[in-house]
Amino acid sequence: MRVLVTGAGGMLAADLLPRLHAAGHTVTAAGRADLDITDAAACERAVARHDVVVNLAAWTAVDDAESHEREAFAANAFGAANLARASSAADARMVQLSTDYVFDGDAMAPYAEDSPTGPRSAYGRTKLAGEWAVRTLCPDSWVVRTAWLYGAGGRSFVGTMARLASGDGPVDVVDDQRGQPTWTGDLADQLVRLIASQAPFGTYHGTASGDASWYDLARAVFAGLGHDVARVRPTTSAAFVRPAPRPAYSVLGHDRWARAGLPTLRDWRTALDEALPLIG
Repeated sequence: MRVLVTGAGGMLAADLLPRLHAAGHTVTAAGRADLDITDAAACERAVARHDVVVNLAAWTAVDDAESHEREAFAANAFGAANLARASSAADARMVQLSTDYVFDGDAMAPYAEDSPTGPRSAYGRTKLAGEWAVRTLCPDSWVVRTAWLYGAGGRSFVGTMARLASGDGPVDVVDDQRGQPTWTGDLADQLVRLIASQAPFGTYHGTASGDASWYDLARAVFAGLGHDVARVRPTTSAAFVRPAPRPAYSVLGHDRWARAGLPTLRDWRTALDEALPLIG
C-alpha cells in the first residue's frame, strides 16, 4: 500500500517508518518542513494517491498547550480535520494517534475504548477535538490512543531515567500516577498490523499490558541497566507542580483488539527489557 506518515520526524515515526518499509509498503514520510497540516490545500496535495494516512503530527508540548491552546488546537484539531477531509476525498483510510489525556484520570479500573471522556488540560481538549474531527470527516479511520511513550527516537521519561541512572545521588519520582509504559517499537508493530488488517474502524487503545507508577518504571530502568534501585525514592505529584494537570490514572483497556482479531501489546516489563539496550 501507499502510506503517508505525517509527523515523520518524531519518536514514534522513527520506529514506524522502517517497519512499514520492511512490510513492503511504499512510504511517504512528511515531517514538519514537508507538510503544514494546518494548510488544507497542502494536505489535499500530500494525501492524493495514497491508500493510508497515519497522522503522527501533533502539538505534544503538554504544559505549553495551557498557555498556547489556540496554537495547539490548530495542530491537533484543525490539522487532523484537514487530513481527515483529504483522506476521505482520496478514498484513503486514516490512522489518528491520540492520547490518554482525553480522560479525566479519576477511574479505578482501566478505561474502555467507549468510556466517557473528560479532558482536564488544553492538550487533552485539543486531542479530543481531533478525534471527533477524524471520526466525522473520515469514517474509514482508526483512532489509536496511546500513553507513556518511550523510544530511542526522541526524548522520554525512560531516556531521562537511563541518563540519571549513570549518575550519583537520589532520584525522586512520582508514585501517585499510574499508567502503561509503552515502547514505540511495540506500538509501531501494532500500527503495521492494524493497517494490514480488516479490523473495524473505530477507537483502539495502543498501550502496553500491565500498569505501573512512574516510580515503578524508574526502578525498572535502574534495575535493567544494573544500577542501584535504592537511589530511586517515591514522592507525590505535589512535589512536581506543572501547568497542565496530569491524570492520576491513565490505564487503558484493550478489549477491542481481541474483538478485531488482533493481539494486544505485550506487558510493559517485557518490552522494557528489549528496549533498554537501544535507549540506555
